[in-house]
Amino acid sequence: MAKKSNINIAVTLGEDRIPESIEWHATDSSAENGLAANAMMVSFWDAAEKTALRIDLWTKDMMVDEMADFYFQTFMGMADSFNRSTGNKVLVHDIRAFAQAFYKKFQEEQQKSQNANDKFKSAF
Repeated sequence: MAKKSNINIAVTLGEDRIPESIEWHATDSSAENGLAANAMMVSFWDAAEKTALRIDLWTKDMMVDEMADFYFQTFMGMADSFNRSTGNKVLVHDIRAFAQAFYKKFQEEQQKSQNANDKFKSAF
C-alpha cells in the first residue's frame, strides 16, 4: 500500500496582506513542531497545461542579502535536481555558472551601494 505524506504550510498575514510569518511541517519530519521560514518557493508542474504553477512568498523580515543567498542556493539546488533528473552535465554546469555569476554581481552591487552610502555619510 502506498504511504501518504503531507507538507503543511501556514502563512500569517498582516492587515496589509503581507506575510508576517511562514511555518511549515512535514508529516515525515522528525521535528515535533512547525519550522519557521522567512521565504518560500513552491513549484508544481501542470502536465495538462504544460506550465509551471508557483507560489513565492517572503516575510517583511526577509533582508535583501538573505534573499540573494536564498536565490543563489535555490539555483544551485535546481542544478542538483536537474542533474539527478536528466543527467545533462552541460546544462547543469550552465545553471551553476549562472548562479555563481548572479551571486557575484549581487555582491558587487552591494559593495557599490555601501561605498556610495559611506561617501554620503562622510560628506556630513
